Amino acid sequence: MWFWWFMLICDLLIPVIMFIAGIIMWKHCPKNINAFFGYRTTRSMKNMDTWRFAHDYCGRLWWKIGLIMLVPSALIHIPFYHSDENTLGLVGGILMTIQCIVLIVSIFPTESALKNTFNDDGTRI
Repeated sequence: MWFWWFMLICDLLIPVIMFIAGIIMWKHCPKNINAFFGYRTTRSMKNMDTWRFAHDYCGRLWWKIGLIMLVPSALIHIPFYHSDENTLGLVGGILMTIQCIVLIVSIFPTESALKNTFNDDGTRI
């Protein structure tokens, strides 16, 4: 039973981190463009306008996705409460893989929004 709780907590980490990081990115964009912290892509680092836009857009997206993924991630574990550790590990691994894919795929709508809002030189369309 302890392993079930452990896997539940591990599987809720990605949605919770996305939710919290989304709020931080959305509400508290890094003051300066940097190569260490924040939404760092070539398009988002063109100027401060693109930097703020990318953080606002991606932050809101991560906030929503994190909140949406939280409930199904918890509910998936309920049927496996009395399962053996191998089954729980497999379910948890599959769930974490899906969560990571969703996290990575969230880059595409952000980059698309940047492309639709800004020219290649970083000026607004």
